[in-house]
Amino acid sequence: MFKQKLILKIELAIIAAILAGTSLYASKALGKPQASPQKLVDEVWQILDKNYVDVSFNHQDWKAIRQQYLSRSYSSNKQAYGAIQEMVAKLGDRYTEFFNPQEFLALNKDLSGNLSGVGLELALNEKTKALTVIAPIQGTPAFRAGILPDDVIVQINGQRTQGMKIEDAVKRILGPVGTKVVLTIQRGNQSQTFNLTRANIAIHPVTYNTQKTLMGKIGYIRLPEFTQTAPVEMHRAIQALEKQQVQGYVLDLRSDPGGLLDASLQIASMWLKEGAIVSLVNRDQVKDSYNASGHPLTNKPLVILVDKGSASASEILSGALQDDNRARLVGTRTFGKGLVQSVEPLSDGSALKLTIAKYYTPKGRDINHVGIAPDINVELTKAQQQALVQNRTLGTLADPQYASAVADLSKLIQSEANHLSLQREQ
Repeated sequence: MFKQKLILKIELAIIAAILAGTSLYASKALGKPQASPQKLVDEVWQILDKNYVDVSFNHQDWKAIRQQYLSRSYSSNKQAYGAIQEMVAKLGDRYTEFFNPQEFLALNKDLSGNLSGVGLELALNEKTKALTVIAPIQGTPAFRAGILPDDVIVQINGQRTQGMKIEDAVKRILGPVGTKVVLTIQRGNQSQTFNLTRANIAIHPVTYNTQKTLMGKIGYIRLPEFTQTAPVEMHRAIQALEKQQVQGYVLDLRSDPGGLLDASLQIASMWLKEGAIVSLVNRDQVKDSYNASGHPLTNKPLVILVDKGSASASEILSGALQDDNRARLVGTRTFGKGLVQSVEPLSDGSALKLTIAKYYTPKGRDINHVGIAPDINVELTKAQQQALVQNRTLGTLADPQYASAVADLSKLIQSEANHLSLQREQ
């Protein structure tokens, strides 16, 4: 099956945080001579030729493009990297991108849950092309400074970002731990300057606590990113809350840009008793379905918090649970990324991330560019978002979206209690 060819990964077209670090990723074949710059260019072309989701290659003569780039003379890998970036750009796909060895090392650190930097998730706004904050990672320098989702970074260390590629922006923010980076942010009509100190950031994907309500104790779980350690931490959180005999759960996926496909599948199986989680369709229209393992950790009522920063793996999880009627969604419409990427390491320690499939929810919904609509829509103003971050009251009853989720969860708990009561009477 095509899922076995490459390591599947689902993510936004972002560097999932602003990363620092200078060491290089080792070649995947230690002791094996690295490919020449020209062969490296061809290596990328071959991977795209065999696996890229669009067989028209953005309506271009892909074989002619190979000849165009292989006819060049390259004196260094750096020159080859520039050619690869040009070639990849011809596909017109912002989710397909090339990572040099340093960038690939940073990506690996991010997905493993260990990174360093200021803790921002970034993307280019599709309409304005502005460098936009998807979300600050909780507890990081950017989060503590008060940077918010939808803030536009207009300058990095005094350099304007207009027309700047996201890769170039990331490189400008890179730097050793303990050094400074100055970001100028546009928020509505206001401009603000943030002096941030780069730091080591240990991402603990799952945090949780309990909240007492009129219907009893409920569990709150926050998942900011689908890293390698997220399933283990989610399993631990649910088990701990079950021991505390919570009556239901609120799962917070707001501003979660996604991450690893396998993490989303494992976590979905912790909530779903059976049935489909997601279907992937590759360029040959081969459909590959992923189903729940049949061993959920709990069957108690569940409400999921989502917003426009909830993307990709977050949408797979929330879409599956919504389609199955396992959970209700509260918040705002999600980001709308229904494409699957894989990351393929290259012979010199660099890597190519490429789109290899589309995904559909269990009911066959294509959410790409559409997103998932919540069952209960609750908008937050910019002022409310800022106050929640500054006062550290996200996931409390001072948070309107969370308060609405708790109210809806209370109804679900009451409904289930009534149902059980009727069963006992019969």
